[in-house]
Amino acid sequence: MAPPILKLDDIFLSFGGAPLLAGAGLQIEPGDKICLVGRNGSGKSTLLKIAAGLVEAQSGEVFRHPSSTVRYLEQAPDFAGFNTVQAYAEAGLGPGDDPYRVTYLLSHLGLSGDEDPRMLSGGESRRAALARVMAPEPDILLLDEPTNHLDLPTIEWLEGELQKTRSALVLISHDRRFLEKVSTATVWLDRGTSRRLDRGFAHFEAWRDQVLEAEELEQHKLGKSIEREEHWLRYGVTARRKRNMRRLGELQTMRSNYRGHKGPQGTVQATVSDAQESGKLVIEADKITKSFGERAIVTPFSIRVHRGDCIGLVGPNGAGKTTLLKMLTGQLSPDSGIVKLGTNLEIATLDQKREDLDPEDTLANYLTDGRGENLLVNGEQRHVTGYMKEFLFQPEQARTPIRNLSGGERARLMLARILSRPTNLLILDEPTNDLDIETLDLLQEIVAGFPGTVILVSHDRDFLDRTVTSTIAPAVPDAPDGRWIEYAGGYSDMLVQRRGALEERKKAEKAAEKPKTQQATASGSSKVKLSFKQKFALENLPKEMAKAEAEIAKREQVMADPNLFTRDPAAFNRLAGEMEKLRARLTDMEEEWLELEMLREELEG
Repeated sequence: MAPPILKLDDIFLSFGGAPLLAGAGLQIEPGDKICLVGRNGSGKSTLLKIAAGLVEAQSGEVFRHPSSTVRYLEQAPDFAGFNTVQAYAEAGLGPGDDPYRVTYLLSHLGLSGDEDPRMLSGGESRRAALARVMAPEPDILLLDEPTNHLDLPTIEWLEGELQKTRSALVLISHDRRFLEKVSTATVWLDRGTSRRLDRGFAHFEAWRDQVLEAEELEQHKLGKSIEREEHWLRYGVTARRKRNMRRLGELQTMRSNYRGHKGPQGTVQATVSDAQESGKLVIEADKITKSFGERAIVTPFSIRVHRGDCIGLVGPNGAGKTTLLKMLTGQLSPDSGIVKLGTNLEIATLDQKREDLDPEDTLANYLTDGRGENLLVNGEQRHVTGYMKEFLFQPEQARTPIRNLSGGERARLMLARILSRPTNLLILDEPTNDLDIETLDLLQEIVAGFPGTVILVSHDRDFLDRTVTSTIAPAVPDAPDGRWIEYAGGYSDMLVQRRGALEERKKAEKAAEKPKTQQATASGSSKVKLSFKQKFALENLPKEMAKAEAEIAKREQVMADPNLFTRDPAAFNRLAGEMEKLRARLTDMEEEWLELEMLREELEG
């Protein structure tokens, strides 16, 4: 085993209250790719800053190899003294480093290098900082939320770069798929201490659950041991009890350990407040378009969103996701086409820019809209401090200004407010930013089980795969031209369908290269067309899908009888089996129709 190039041991740090870090450690060896995980507020960023030398621990040992280079991804880069992004990024290079690396990285991160640092958005600032720390290819690269504000193509490019880098990595990220693909070891920061698993993030959650179960079992055993010793203390022989002072001391130690045990931080407990059910048709968009100057953002696009749908919206930054979202929700008028919103809509929105937050406002005032100490949740009056606890805020934080909250805490606060309002249409714009893994799990459960309708914009592939029923993406992913296509299923399903469409296009191109005598039409042209069988399927599949949906609805109505299983289990099982086959058949027909429709568009366009 290679000696460590950076080691933190028994790190202690407190900001006046309970210790943030109490015995935490981190050991980095050449080639390590470590993901650092833990709850919001557990001290992950602080531990990373101690490793970078930006924060000093109150006690503990810090060792850095004298010849090793360390780069830390800043959350708020300091651009003072730099006129261009290129100059800022090149300032991170050391003697002998290749300046071309800066140009290469900036290009893949969507920056030219000529930008004025003072005019950058938050996301662009993060990209510039990422180029600066990666360009020197340091011995140790410390990255805190590197995927925030990156679009999916850039995240996937960054995965490849980090997988092949020679630098040792320590990553903090909420993006499960990113951590699974990059990490080879996991350090879990929990209740001030750290544990290491020499396997990637894909194995972390099962291991974490085993650790917590073992800890709970140990606490149970300790409680039983205390009971036995107390029984001995009460009923043992008095003279023996007086002589055995060692045993009395051990009992006191056990009691102290039992009382002082700090269990794992709780999980967020929340549900969406019920609202009146919306109409069955929530949104209908017919051939809507939008352009800014000469650039087409949305070319004729149509969609029908029904109650219960969960629509994901993906694409590169600047493709027009937010513009399309605003048109679908009536916040922005299309240049042409019509958008109709359904009846009884109660809309709640989570904005990725957190613009709804006033940094000077307090948590309690924000949650109650300044209406005292109570708020109405699901028709029930709740005291604000009690409601805050469900989102892991302490009662003493009620009067805390929002400016003092971390990014994850701000996201959790906005989530708490949204979920307290009656809603049947959730609009979530980058909802996963800054959330820890556990809160992200809760959000997935809320979205997946939400009885209303959800439209979300996200770059989190795992979140999309777990929640959405269909995905809207640019027809040309690498160079969006305003054309958007709706795919059935999540992000991975979209990729499969795109590959299928690409294969069909290649087949069509090969067919087009055949001798004209084989391809000639009556007019003598060589245009490729759909076969008769494909045309027939394209026209008739919607009818067959409607029939299948009607059959499913009939069986759902019968199975809605709560007494059916008790009264006739055989009938219940028969209907369940029929529904499973019908749903599988419906899925196959939807995929077939979508592939044919995409092929038709390709051949005609």
